[in-house]
Amino acid sequence: MDKKVVLSIILGFVFGVSLVFAESNKESPMIINGDNVEYSADSKEVVATGNIEVTYKGTKLTCNRLKVNMQTKEGLAEGNARIQDAKGVVTGEKIIYDFANKTGIIYDADFRANPYFGKAKIVEKVSDSEFIAKRGYFTTCSLDQAHYRFAVKKLNMFPGDKTQAKQATLYLGAVPLLYLPQFNYSMKDPIMHAQVEPGTRKDWGPYLLSAWRYNLTENIDGRLLLDYRNKLGWAEGFYSNYRTPGAGKGEFKFYYTNEKPAGQPTGAPTGFQRYFMRWRHKWNIDPRTNLTAEFFKITDQRRKKDTIARSFLQEYFFREYERDAQPLSYALFHHAFNYSSLDVLLQMRTNRWFDQIEKKPEINYNLPSLQLGESPFYFENISQLGNYNKKKVVAEPDPLLSATYSQDRDNVTVTRLDTKNTISLPTKIAFIQFKPFVSSRQTFYDQGANDQTGIVRTIFYSGADLSTKFYRIYNAKTNLLGLNLDGLRHIITPSIGYLYTHVPTIPVSNLRQIDSVDAITRGNTAALSLSNKLQTKRNGQSVDFVDFLITTEYVLDPKSGANQNSILTNTGNKLESQLSDVLFKLKILPYSWMRFEGDATYEHSNHDDINNNGNLFRNYNRFSLASYDFNFDLGKERSFSIGQRYERKGKNEVTASFTCRLSPKWKFGIYQRYNFKKTDSLERGSQEQEYTLTRDLHCWDLDITLNKKEVSGTTIFFTFRLKAFPENEFGFDQSMTKKKSGA
Repeated sequence: MDKKVVLSIILGFVFGVSLVFAESNKESPMIINGDNVEYSADSKEVVATGNIEVTYKGTKLTCNRLKVNMQTKEGLAEGNARIQDAKGVVTGEKIIYDFANKTGIIYDADFRANPYFGKAKIVEKVSDSEFIAKRGYFTTCSLDQAHYRFAVKKLNMFPGDKTQAKQATLYLGAVPLLYLPQFNYSMKDPIMHAQVEPGTRKDWGPYLLSAWRYNLTENIDGRLLLDYRNKLGWAEGFYSNYRTPGAGKGEFKFYYTNEKPAGQPTGAPTGFQRYFMRWRHKWNIDPRTNLTAEFFKITDQRRKKDTIARSFLQEYFFREYERDAQPLSYALFHHAFNYSSLDVLLQMRTNRWFDQIEKKPEINYNLPSLQLGESPFYFENISQLGNYNKKKVVAEPDPLLSATYSQDRDNVTVTRLDTKNTISLPTKIAFIQFKPFVSSRQTFYDQGANDQTGIVRTIFYSGADLSTKFYRIYNAKTNLLGLNLDGLRHIITPSIGYLYTHVPTIPVSNLRQIDSVDAITRGNTAALSLSNKLQTKRNGQSVDFVDFLITTEYVLDPKSGANQNSILTNTGNKLESQLSDVLFKLKILPYSWMRFEGDATYEHSNHDDINNNGNLFRNYNRFSLASYDFNFDLGKERSFSIGQRYERKGKNEVTASFTCRLSPKWKFGIYQRYNFKKTDSLERGSQEQEYTLTRDLHCWDLDITLNKKEVSGTTIFFTFRLKAFPENEFGFDQSMTKKKSGA
């Protein structure tokens, strides 16, 4: 035996033993510490006992007895064996481990792979990023007696990535609640969960909404929906998210109900089948090319017979209805060239009770501002070619119900080619950025309003954009009133944009009206903007202490009657030039814990209105809209906010919310919305109240929420948040974010 090894063994009896083995200078050394360590040069094995610790390539193993082959790096550890690396920790009575490949088998194991804890009869470490547990359980609760756990026959874990289990049973304490033949969870996606929402609404009566999230494969997951509404009956559906390697991703949603509303007129149908389906897909073909498609179809017997009835989306998926009351079905192809882009849009109306424009297809080409050679001039082109069909729905009276949908009427069909070319000359005059431009726009129509054919409309534009910036720095370093000002910089940015639109060669009355392109008339306006900012430094970073923006338009010599919204008699006389509505936006950050934001609209231009006596009068110089929000961060988990929204011809609402941590285990939140002004759709008084009590359940947070709305009734929410995955909630929301056509 080597003298150094003998000396190390002798010293080990007194101080313990530390041996370092390395087969080459390039290989990381294996460090073995223990009370008694022996090395055999013949078998190249190390045998150690007592308080053993082995460190090798980021892996640390501890045990009471150890045998390691220094050539193969395979070892056997027994007695309180524990192995740890960056992926997690596994302990057991016996570990057979390959240090070189970081693989092994652990018997009677306890494991921790963030955020999971568990036990198993056998744990097999397949690689540095995967291990398999057999006949055990896993949980995210760190207690010895876990609040909940999944008992499994086999568990595949990829720490930090995903978890796959077979024959899993969910236990709450010692009580089995649910059996799952297969469990798949990706840490990159929301966790699989069940959701329940009880409540009551005036138009639904008592109701219970439920959903179950499922994961079929790594690329397919979704929810199953089962709902009951006392006044409408049962409804069910599902939606699924899918990912297709190499061909994009999408989602499909289906929801069905055989509605049986109470109080139907005599002789009227007592049941209505109502359902819808939606399909969306996005495919990034290459870095410059993508394809987006959406299909939305509603079959609604009640809406078909009764136009007073709310639409399907408004009735069952109000959040989606608020985002888009008349969703489109379309396919959009986009390709970006080196300095331009091409879009091809095919858009069809798939629901006959929506007024929509069909585009079969529409081709858009956009060339941004491009310098013409070495000249100071820039060229820009926007072109659009499309075949359009504007469809409108008209309803006729029905003897039993309010109305029934008739055939489409007043449809407008036209093929149109529209191209706009702009030449600009950006330059700087002293301290002013100046950009004059001229544009020529030609629009070809295959037919006009009076069945003329081959119409070409020409419009000439000219104008200029001017802007500049002034600033001044003040040496204001003070903590007066706790403002923490480290210098002040005042920045003023005025800008003016002037646009002159010549009288089109073809009047609006001679064109078939599809959209705003066909409604262009003579114009002469100047867009005015003034920005004021106060900047300071806080904690070494620049902060907009105050940000105030004013914008408006100045309309030059408009003709009476040019405003299509006017109900005044057109005399043909010119009116004086005037400002349009003035828009204000203000943001103030006086302290790190306080924020103020507000905006307002001031009606400066003349507006036609009718007073309470039904008489026509000219109304102007009033604020039509104003809103503000104060937000206060009062410390750890304590916040307060208050806001108000005022509409001169609408509501005047105040909202307030407050959140406070009552104790380490309890948190309370409240939200209130109150209307001070009676309108046609709102009564004066409280519009919404919401109270939330949050309980810390060690590995969970439970929110108990009572929500009461004046228009819909009372709802109780139970929301569970797993602390290991705070972004994933056991809440209820059947809506999904939808992108608009062309987005």
